[in-house]
Amino acid sequence: MQVHKELSALPRFNNAVITIGTFDGVHLGHQQIINQLKETASQVNGETVIITFHPHPRSVVGVYGGLVALLNTMEEKILLLNKAGIDHLVLVPFTKEFAESTADEYCRNFIFQFFKPHTIIIGYDHRFGKSRKGDYHLLEEVGLELGFDVKEIDEKVLNTVTISSTRIRSALLENDITTANQFLGYSYFFEGEVVNGNQVGRTIGYPTANIQVNTDEKLIPADGVYAVTVQLKSNKQNIFNGMMNIGIRPTVEGKKRLIEVNIFDFDDDIYGLILQVQIHAFVRNEIKFSCLDNLITQLEKDAVIVKKLLG
Repeated sequence: MQVHKELSALPRFNNAVITIGTFDGVHLGHQQIINQLKETASQVNGETVIITFHPHPRSVVGVYGGLVALLNTMEEKILLLNKAGIDHLVLVPFTKEFAESTADEYCRNFIFQFFKPHTIIIGYDHRFGKSRKGDYHLLEEVGLELGFDVKEIDEKVLNTVTISSTRIRSALLENDITTANQFLGYSYFFEGEVVNGNQVGRTIGYPTANIQVNTDEKLIPADGVYAVTVQLKSNKQNIFNGMMNIGIRPTVEGKKRLIEVNIFDFDDDIYGLILQVQIHAFVRNEIKFSCLDNLITQLEKDAVIVKKLLG
Protein backbone atom coordinates (compact mmCIF):
# COMPACT_ATOMS: atom_id res chain seq x y z
CA MET A 1 0.00 0.00 0.00
CA GLN A 2 1.26 3.46 -0.88
CA VAL A 3 0.74 6.18 1.74
CA HIS A 4 0.41 9.73 0.46
CA LYS A 5 0.71 12.77 2.71
CA GLU A 6 0.91 15.58 0.16
CA LEU A 7 -2.04 16.33 -2.11
CA SER A 8 0.24 18.18 -4.48
CA ALA A 9 2.38 15.06 -4.97
CA LEU A 10 -0.37 12.52 -5.64
CA PRO A 11 0.21 10.16 -8.57
CA ARG A 12 -2.24 9.83 -11.43
CA PHE A 13 -4.47 7.02 -10.23
CA ASN A 14 -5.69 4.35 -12.61
CA ASN A 15 -9.51 4.27 -12.50
CA ALA A 16 -9.51 5.32 -8.86
CA VAL A 17 -12.27 3.77 -6.78
CA ILE A 18 -12.35 5.88 -3.65
CA THR A 19 -14.08 6.10 -0.32
CA ILE A 20 -13.73 8.68 2.42
CA GLY A 21 -13.83 8.26 6.17
CA THR A 22 -11.95 8.12 9.44
CA PHE A 23 -11.75 4.30 9.41
CA ASP A 24 -10.92 4.38 13.11
CA GLY A 25 -10.42 0.81 14.27
CA VAL A 26 -10.56 -0.69 10.74
CA HIS A 27 -13.19 -2.97 12.28
CA LEU A 28 -15.58 -5.50 10.76
CA GLY A 29 -17.94 -2.80 9.51
CA HIS A 30 -15.08 -1.07 7.74
CA GLN A 31 -14.02 -4.41 6.30
CA GLN A 32 -17.36 -4.66 4.50
CA ILE A 33 -16.80 -1.26 2.90
CA ILE A 34 -13.23 -2.23 1.98
CA ASN A 35 -14.48 -5.43 0.36
CA GLN A 36 -16.99 -3.41 -1.71
CA LEU A 37 -14.19 -1.00 -2.67
CA LYS A 38 -11.91 -3.84 -3.78
CA GLU A 39 -14.68 -5.63 -5.66
CA THR A 40 -15.60 -2.49 -7.61
CA ALA A 41 -11.95 -1.73 -8.38
CA SER A 42 -11.50 -5.27 -9.70
CA GLN A 43 -14.51 -4.86 -12.00
CA VAL A 44 -13.13 -1.68 -13.60
CA ASN A 45 -9.45 -2.66 -13.50
CA GLY A 46 -8.84 0.19 -11.09
CA GLU A 47 -7.04 1.06 -7.87
CA THR A 48 -8.53 1.33 -4.39
CA VAL A 49 -8.04 4.67 -2.67
CA ILE A 50 -9.04 5.52 0.89
CA ILE A 51 -9.06 9.19 1.87
CA THR A 52 -8.83 9.86 5.58
CA PHE A 53 -8.25 12.96 7.67
CA HIS A 54 -5.88 13.86 10.48
CA PRO A 55 -6.50 15.12 13.05
CA HIS A 56 -9.98 13.67 13.51
CA PRO A 57 -12.52 16.22 12.15
CA ARG A 58 -14.43 16.22 15.45
CA SER A 59 -11.33 17.48 17.22
CA VAL A 60 -11.32 20.52 14.91
CA VAL A 61 -14.99 21.33 14.36
CA GLY A 62 -16.77 19.13 16.91
CA VAL A 63 -19.29 20.48 19.38
CA TYR A 64 -16.84 20.15 22.25
CA GLY A 65 -13.60 20.49 20.30
CA GLY A 66 -10.29 19.23 21.63
CA LEU A 67 -8.73 15.79 21.51
CA VAL A 68 -10.81 12.78 20.42
CA ALA A 69 -9.85 9.42 21.93
CA LEU A 70 -9.25 7.07 18.99
CA LEU A 71 -9.08 3.31 18.58
CA ASN A 72 -6.03 3.63 16.31
CA THR A 73 -3.06 5.91 16.06
CA MET A 74 -2.26 6.84 12.48
CA GLU A 75 0.60 4.33 12.45
CA GLU A 76 -1.78 1.57 13.55
CA LYS A 77 -4.39 2.57 10.98
CA ILE A 78 -1.80 2.40 8.22
CA LEU A 79 -0.75 -1.07 9.40
CA LEU A 80 -4.33 -2.39 9.42
CA LEU A 81 -5.31 -0.89 6.06
CA ASN A 82 -2.16 -2.30 4.51
CA LYS A 83 -3.15 -5.75 5.79
CA ALA A 84 -6.62 -5.21 4.29
CA GLY A 85 -5.08 -4.90 0.83
CA ILE A 86 -5.77 -1.27 -0.03
CA ASP A 87 -3.68 0.19 -2.87
CA HIS A 88 -3.49 3.83 -1.73
CA LEU A 89 -4.10 5.67 1.53
CA VAL A 90 -4.23 9.45 1.35
CA LEU A 91 -3.78 11.37 4.62
CA VAL A 92 -5.36 14.80 4.38
CA PRO A 93 -4.66 17.44 7.05
CA PHE A 94 -8.01 18.53 8.44
CA THR A 95 -7.97 22.23 9.29
CA LYS A 96 -10.56 24.88 10.05
CA GLU A 97 -9.80 26.37 6.63
CA PHE A 98 -10.51 23.03 4.93
CA ALA A 99 -13.74 22.71 6.95
CA GLU A 100 -14.86 26.08 5.51
CA SER A 101 -14.88 24.73 1.94
CA THR A 102 -18.35 24.76 0.45
CA ALA A 103 -19.85 21.44 -0.59
CA ASP A 104 -19.39 22.33 -4.27
CA GLU A 105 -15.74 23.31 -3.70
CA TYR A 106 -15.22 20.03 -1.84
CA CYS A 107 -16.55 18.04 -4.81
CA ARG A 108 -14.75 19.95 -7.54
CA ASN A 109 -11.58 21.42 -6.00
CA PHE A 110 -10.78 18.53 -3.68
CA ILE A 111 -12.30 15.23 -4.83
CA PHE A 112 -12.24 15.75 -8.60
CA GLN A 113 -9.13 17.91 -8.87
CA PHE A 114 -6.85 15.63 -6.90
CA PHE A 115 -8.29 12.15 -7.48
CA LYS A 116 -10.08 12.13 -10.86
CA PRO A 117 -12.20 9.26 -9.55
CA HIS A 118 -13.76 6.54 -11.64
CA THR A 119 -16.15 5.68 -8.79
CA ILE A 120 -16.86 7.12 -5.36
CA ILE A 121 -18.36 4.77 -2.78
CA ILE A 122 -20.05 6.73 -0.03
CA GLY A 123 -22.81 6.42 2.55
CA TYR A 124 -26.32 7.62 1.76
CA ASP A 125 -26.19 9.99 4.73
CA HIS A 126 -22.60 11.18 4.32
CA ARG A 127 -22.32 14.94 4.74
CA PHE A 128 -19.46 17.21 3.73
CA GLY A 129 -18.52 20.83 3.13
CA LYS A 130 -19.27 23.93 5.15
CA SER A 131 -22.24 23.43 7.48
CA ARG A 132 -22.38 19.83 6.17
CA LYS A 133 -24.58 20.88 3.26
CA GLY A 134 -23.08 18.41 0.78
CA ASP A 135 -24.60 14.95 0.39
CA TYR A 136 -24.76 11.86 -1.78
CA HIS A 137 -27.12 13.55 -4.26
CA LEU A 138 -24.78 16.50 -4.83
CA LEU A 139 -21.94 14.09 -5.58
CA GLU A 140 -24.21 12.31 -8.07
CA GLU A 141 -24.97 15.61 -9.83
CA VAL A 142 -21.32 16.59 -10.00
CA GLY A 143 -20.42 13.07 -11.09
CA LEU A 144 -22.83 13.23 -14.02
CA GLU A 145 -21.27 16.53 -15.08
CA LEU A 146 -17.61 15.58 -14.61
CA GLY A 147 -17.77 11.92 -15.51
CA PHE A 148 -17.50 9.74 -12.41
CA ASP A 149 -19.86 7.22 -10.83
CA VAL A 150 -21.19 7.35 -7.29
CA LYS A 151 -22.24 4.21 -5.41
CA GLU A 152 -24.19 4.16 -2.20
CA ILE A 153 -23.00 2.14 0.78
CA ASP A 154 -25.92 0.00 1.85
CA GLU A 155 -27.79 1.46 4.83
CA LYS A 156 -27.45 -1.76 6.81
CA VAL A 157 -23.69 -1.77 6.30
CA LEU A 158 -23.43 1.90 7.24
CA ASN A 159 -25.46 1.35 10.40
CA THR A 160 -23.14 -1.51 11.31
CA VAL A 161 -20.18 0.85 10.93
CA THR A 162 -21.78 3.54 13.09
CA ILE A 163 -22.92 1.15 15.80
CA SER A 164 -19.64 -0.72 16.02
CA SER A 165 -17.43 2.39 16.09
CA THR A 166 -19.42 3.83 18.94
CA ARG A 167 -19.88 0.49 20.66
CA ILE A 168 -16.19 -0.38 20.56
CA ARG A 169 -15.21 2.82 22.35
CA SER A 170 -17.96 2.35 24.92
CA ALA A 171 -17.08 -1.30 25.43
CA LEU A 172 -13.41 -0.53 26.06
CA LEU A 173 -14.39 2.08 28.62
CA GLU A 174 -16.70 -0.42 30.33
CA ASN A 175 -14.23 -3.34 30.57
CA ASP A 176 -16.20 -5.20 27.89
CA ILE A 177 -13.22 -6.53 25.95
CA THR A 178 -15.24 -9.41 24.49
CA THR A 179 -17.62 -7.06 22.66
CA ALA A 180 -14.84 -4.71 21.56
CA ASN A 181 -12.78 -7.52 20.07
CA GLN A 182 -15.81 -9.07 18.36
CA PHE A 183 -16.58 -5.81 16.56
CA LEU A 184 -12.94 -5.17 15.71
CA GLY A 185 -12.31 -8.65 14.37
CA TYR A 186 -8.97 -8.67 16.22
CA SER A 187 -7.68 -8.10 19.75
CA TYR A 188 -7.48 -4.44 20.72
CA PHE A 189 -3.87 -3.34 21.03
CA PHE A 190 -1.66 -0.41 21.87
CA GLU A 191 2.06 0.33 21.95
CA GLY A 192 4.21 2.10 24.48
CA GLU A 193 7.71 2.52 25.80
CA VAL A 194 8.87 0.51 28.80
CA VAL A 195 9.89 3.07 31.44
CA ASN A 196 11.26 2.92 34.97
CA GLY A 197 8.75 2.52 37.79
CA ASN A 198 9.03 2.27 41.56
CA GLN A 199 9.58 -1.52 41.27
CA VAL A 200 7.04 -2.43 43.96
CA GLY A 201 5.98 -5.41 41.85
CA ARG A 202 9.49 -6.84 41.92
CA THR A 203 9.55 -6.78 45.74
CA ILE A 204 6.39 -8.91 45.94
CA GLY A 205 7.34 -11.42 43.25
CA TYR A 206 5.45 -9.85 40.36
CA PRO A 207 7.84 -7.60 38.41
CA THR A 208 6.07 -5.44 35.86
CA ALA A 209 6.92 -3.50 32.76
CA ASN A 210 5.62 0.06 33.09
CA ILE A 211 4.19 1.09 29.72
CA GLN A 212 4.11 4.73 28.72
CA VAL A 213 1.84 5.41 25.73
CA ASN A 214 3.37 8.38 23.95
CA THR A 215 0.17 9.88 22.52
CA ASP A 216 -2.93 11.27 24.19
CA GLU A 217 -5.15 10.41 21.22
CA LYS A 218 -5.04 6.64 21.83
CA LEU A 219 -7.99 5.28 23.80
CA ILE A 220 -6.83 3.29 26.83
CA PRO A 221 -9.40 0.87 28.32
CA ALA A 222 -10.93 1.33 31.76
CA ASP A 223 -8.99 0.53 34.92
CA GLY A 224 -8.70 -3.12 35.84
CA VAL A 225 -6.78 -6.34 35.37
CA TYR A 226 -6.58 -7.92 31.91
CA ALA A 227 -5.23 -11.01 30.17
CA VAL A 228 -2.78 -9.87 27.51
CA THR A 229 -0.09 -10.98 25.12
CA VAL A 230 2.92 -8.81 24.41
CA GLN A 231 5.52 -8.46 21.70
CA LEU A 232 8.62 -6.33 21.42
CA LYS A 233 8.20 -4.07 18.41
CA SER A 234 11.80 -4.81 17.48
CA ASN A 235 11.19 -8.58 17.57
CA LYS A 236 7.60 -9.63 16.87
CA GLN A 237 8.52 -13.28 16.41
CA ASN A 238 8.22 -13.96 20.13
CA ILE A 239 4.83 -13.59 21.82
CA PHE A 240 4.59 -13.67 25.62
CA ASN A 241 1.57 -14.10 27.84
CA GLY A 242 0.99 -11.78 30.74
CA MET A 243 -1.46 -9.92 32.95
CA MET A 244 -1.90 -6.19 32.86
CA ASN A 245 -3.13 -3.73 35.44
CA ILE A 246 -4.42 -0.30 34.49
CA GLY A 247 -5.05 2.03 37.39
CA ILE A 248 -3.61 3.98 40.30
CA ARG A 249 -2.55 0.96 42.46
CA PRO A 250 -4.56 2.01 45.56
CA THR A 251 -3.04 -0.69 47.78
CA VAL A 252 0.34 1.07 47.64
CA GLU A 253 -1.27 4.54 47.83
CA GLY A 254 -0.66 5.25 44.17
CA LYS A 255 -1.89 8.55 42.75
CA LYS A 256 -0.97 8.42 39.07
CA ARG A 257 -2.74 6.19 36.54
CA LEU A 258 -0.27 3.60 35.25
CA ILE A 259 -0.22 0.71 32.81
CA GLU A 260 1.79 -2.24 34.16
CA VAL A 261 2.31 -5.66 32.60
CA ASN A 262 3.59 -8.72 34.41
CA ILE A 263 5.08 -10.80 31.59
CA PHE A 264 5.08 -14.51 32.44
CA ASP A 265 8.40 -16.41 32.32
CA PHE A 266 10.33 -13.34 31.21
CA ASP A 267 13.15 -11.44 32.90
CA ASP A 268 15.00 -9.60 30.11
CA ASP A 269 15.96 -5.95 30.48
CA ILE A 270 13.60 -4.13 28.11
CA TYR A 271 13.74 -0.57 29.48
CA GLY A 272 13.49 1.93 26.67
CA LEU A 273 12.06 -0.55 24.18
CA ILE A 274 8.63 -0.36 22.55
CA LEU A 275 6.15 -3.03 23.61
CA GLN A 276 2.92 -3.91 21.79
CA VAL A 277 0.17 -5.10 24.13
CA GLN A 278 -2.82 -7.06 22.81
CA ILE A 279 -5.79 -7.27 25.18
CA HIS A 280 -7.70 -10.56 25.15
CA ALA A 281 -9.94 -10.56 28.23
CA PHE A 282 -11.00 -8.58 31.29
CA VAL A 283 -10.30 -10.31 34.62
CA ARG A 284 -11.44 -8.00 37.42
CA ASN A 285 -11.72 -4.42 38.62
CA GLU A 286 -8.86 -2.75 40.43
CA ILE A 287 -9.26 -3.22 44.20
CA LYS A 288 -7.65 -1.66 47.26
CA PHE A 289 -6.42 -4.42 49.57
CA SER A 290 -5.86 -4.01 53.29
CA CYS A 291 -2.27 -5.23 53.05
CA LEU A 292 0.36 -6.42 50.57
CA ASP A 293 -0.13 -10.08 51.58
CA ASN A 294 -3.75 -9.92 50.46
CA LEU A 295 -2.66 -8.29 47.20
CA ILE A 296 -0.12 -11.07 46.61
CA THR A 297 -2.78 -13.73 47.24
CA GLN A 298 -5.07 -12.07 44.70
CA LEU A 299 -2.28 -11.76 42.14
CA GLU A 300 -1.65 -15.50 42.46
CA LYS A 301 -5.33 -16.13 41.70
CA ASP A 302 -5.25 -13.65 38.82
CA ALA A 303 -2.25 -15.38 37.25
CA VAL A 304 -4.05 -18.74 37.32
CA ILE A 305 -7.13 -17.22 35.67
CA VAL A 306 -5.10 -15.39 33.01
CA LYS A 307 -3.09 -18.49 32.10
CA LYS A 308 -6.32 -20.45 31.62
CA LEU A 309 -7.81 -17.68 29.48
CA LEU A 310 -4.73 -17.50 27.27
CA GLY A 311 -4.38 -21.25 27.05
